[in-house]
Amino acid sequence: MNPSQSSTTSPVTPAPAPPPPAPRGGRFARLPALAGRGFIPLGLFARLPLAMLTVGALTLVTAVSGSYAVGGAAAGAVGIGSALGAPVLGALADRLGQRPVLLVSALLNTAAVAALILAAYLVPGGPDLADAVPVLAAAFAAGASCPQVGPLARVRWMALSADGGGAGRPGDLDTALSYESTADEITFVLGPALVGILASLLSPWLPLALAAALTLTLVPAFAVHPTHRAVPRTPARDRRAAPAGQRQAPGQRLAGAAAVGLPVLAMVCMGTFFGSTQTSLSSFAAGFATAELAGLLYAVMGLSSAAAALSVAYWPASVSVHARWLACAALMAGLAGLLLLPATALPMILVLLVLGLPVGPLMVTVFAIGGMVAPEGKLGTVMTALASGIVAGTAVGSSLAGRLAQDHGYSTAFLVPVCAAAALFLLGAAAAVVLRRRAARPAA
Repeated sequence: MNPSQSSTTSPVTPAPAPPPPAPRGGRFARLPALAGRGFIPLGLFARLPLAMLTVGALTLVTAVSGSYAVGGAAAGAVGIGSALGAPVLGALADRLGQRPVLLVSALLNTAAVAALILAAYLVPGGPDLADAVPVLAAAFAAGASCPQVGPLARVRWMALSADGGGAGRPGDLDTALSYESTADEITFVLGPALVGILASLLSPWLPLALAAALTLTLVPAFAVHPTHRAVPRTPARDRRAAPAGQRQAPGQRLAGAAAVGLPVLAMVCMGTFFGSTQTSLSSFAAGFATAELAGLLYAVMGLSSAAAALSVAYWPASVSVHARWLACAALMAGLAGLLLLPATALPMILVLLVLGLPVGPLMVTVFAIGGMVAPEGKLGTVMTALASGIVAGTAVGSSLAGRLAQDHGYSTAFLVPVCAAAALFLLGAAAAVVLRRRAARPAA
């Protein structure tokens, strides 16, 4: 159209461009569009060393020392180190950015795992824990320095799927967190299985050596993946006290702490459920077969949990996170009571298959709430604290169920996961009250 025509013709408003077609393959096809195709397999396998570390330390130290006590102490040292170190790494990632923290932790963890292997062979074996101090110190260092790929991947998904982030769409976050919970379940089934295969067929040091090699190669690749740029860092100079008019009242600070603390406590209960279930299954299996069968039984629950976690991406948005928490925890508590009934493997497999169904969605929900309530600039800290809660709770649950199984049998030990599931329901009710009051409070 020439200029003269434009002066006599009424302007035509161009029609808005149609939205881009949804990728084929459903909601999960959105994830590669957000993060790139390489991010998903990279994030999956980069977290595998963490799943191998505890069982690998237990297997190696027990085989070399000939002492289950020393091996169990080494595994416990890994767990304690991870529970304490993960929030520190998350806080550093918030302040310095994920890339440098992951790169340094990958190097430190590789060195710590190598030190653990050397210490296990160089320190004289025996049942005395006093002789195993170097081994326990190396195990603690390996746990504390282990790169927190899973929690930091969740932080990246939250940034990529944010409403104001450009490419994010409603439902993307639930889809991403559903995938992440499934990835965790897969690795925590695959990792111990890989340790068992390599240790039994080749050598007990090989699983840890493989874990170190994976850490040294995959974690740096995850660290420098372009998705790390989506996560803003909050330097210390930007965290100074707010002006007097913007400071929170004590009641607001208490409500904020409760909003974060309740999901963390929920993950402690979730870990207690996991640890006590696995330990109780060991006692259960030993009654008619061998204790090693417990790993296969436990994997049944992990598989159904992983499949159910994927389904959260398709749940209607009208179902609030509070309702999801309460419904899943109530179902979990009711189904956990069925653990008291079976006396043979087949009925127990059926119970575990059904019991896993609310577990995965509940984990997705609690991580989502953790992202919602995380203070500005502390998302990495909160995500790693949630992961640490699972680790710490697993140790608590294993200890409690082990003592009860030893003194009173596996039926009594199964009461621990029942109580842990009931506690999850109570925490969900408290979280619903706290978060609703927090949302109703007018902004300052």
